[in-house]
Amino acid sequence: MDTTPAAPPSPPLGNVPEYAVSEIAGAVRRTLEGAFGRVRVRGEVCEAKRYPSGHWYLSLKDENAKLESVIWKTTVPRLAIQPENGVEVIATGRITTYADRSKYQLVIDRLEFAGAGALLARIEMLRKKLLAEGLFEDSKKRPLPRLPVVVGVVSSEAGAVIQDIRTTIARRFPRHVILWPVPVQGQGAAEKIAAAIAGFNALRPGGPIPRPDVLIVARGGGSLEDLMAFNEEVVVRAAAASAIPLISAVGHETDTTLIDFASDQRAPTPTAAAELAVPARSDLLADLAQREARLRGAMTRQLRAAETVLLRLERRLPDVPARLTDLRRRLDEAEECLAPALRHFVDRRREALARLPMPHPRAGIAARRGALALLQGRQGAAFARLVQRAQGARALAAFSAAPLASLVREKAAKLAGLSARLEAGSYQSVLARGFALVRDAEGQALTRAAQVAPGAKLSIVFADAAVAATAEGEAPKRGRASRKAPAQESLL
Repeated sequence: MDTTPAAPPSPPLGNVPEYAVSEIAGAVRRTLEGAFGRVRVRGEVCEAKRYPSGHWYLSLKDENAKLESVIWKTTVPRLAIQPENGVEVIATGRITTYADRSKYQLVIDRLEFAGAGALLARIEMLRKKLLAEGLFEDSKKRPLPRLPVVVGVVSSEAGAVIQDIRTTIARRFPRHVILWPVPVQGQGAAEKIAAAIAGFNALRPGGPIPRPDVLIVARGGGSLEDLMAFNEEVVVRAAAASAIPLISAVGHETDTTLIDFASDQRAPTPTAAAELAVPARSDLLADLAQREARLRGAMTRQLRAAETVLLRLERRLPDVPARLTDLRRRLDEAEECLAPALRHFVDRRREALARLPMPHPRAGIAARRGALALLQGRQGAAFARLVQRAQGARALAAFSAAPLASLVREKAAKLAGLSARLEAGSYQSVLARGFALVRDAEGQALTRAAQVAPGAKLSIVFADAAVAATAEGEAPKRGRASRKAPAQESLL
């Protein structure tokens, strides 16, 4: 038996209306949109994600709550900033519901940073990140060219910035200026600025568009939000990677952006950037004139010093023309003395030769014959002693003097030949042919007529005997003709 108590009867519904789920969702949506309308919400971005469809889904949170939000893809290009986790922003939009999940959300159509503090915190965080990567090191800074031919400018084509740069360059030193127009604030400005820097670096030298020698990235002053494009990471990296020296001139003198740390040179204003890019022609001319004056002065001093040295050396040098004249005179004097000196030298040699003892060849031959006779006598004595000493008749009979006689005959023939040669070379033979030998009183041979004085006693030797004589006439004159006359023979 079922002891379960029966269910109590349902109370009557009365006058409570009945709604469908979609009716409730629509009513809640209309209530939220009517009560809030368009709102501005401040909070920190979290869970930000962009889907392939192009929509952004994110949440805004504070210390007590979290509000889911969405940015439709048609709104994304018009945003001033892109959603980034951890950044405090102010989102403007409308509150609506998502009926499929019974959620409410904020549809964002405008996004901006929540005050300068949040911007500065974001900039500082990016600065520390890039600093750790070494993008701001001084070793990567490139020197600016002394006189660039082409100046590239990345800036807006509207406004006073490009006009100031062109005017300043034309006033200081006219150069070719190429402008790459870009937006300098707003959505997509950072990407276009980076693309312009990379585009200038991609130009080829000698191409249809000349490659700049220096780049200027510039814009006028503005708020921190207006300058945020030059604090974006893509711009800073493009400036650090530029192979062309880059000058940043963003804002006023007190404004500092991250591109200033990555650029090769920072200028406080666009006008100052143009002054850094090209030198002043007047300054160059003045510097050139000063260098010219210094160079001329240095050359003048060097020439004067060299002239002083040459003058000192000139004083030490002898008088070359006078020395040459003196040497020519001495040479002429030596030439005049040479012929008499040579003649006197030959005369002295002849006199010395005449004073030498000259024995008569006959005396020599007689002496040689006497010596030969002596040897023959000694030969006979020696032969006799050999015979006496011989033992036995056979030995004595066997001994013969034939070899000795043959040797004697050979030596006698040789002696006769030498005697004939001596007789042929003797001056006695010359005398025998009709010549005569003249001697002075002291017996010295006279070889020149100049040696004979008038009235001198002479001895004339003929082949058979000598005859005394006396010189007559005048003494011969000495001069140039006497030097040219042939030498007198000593044998007449």
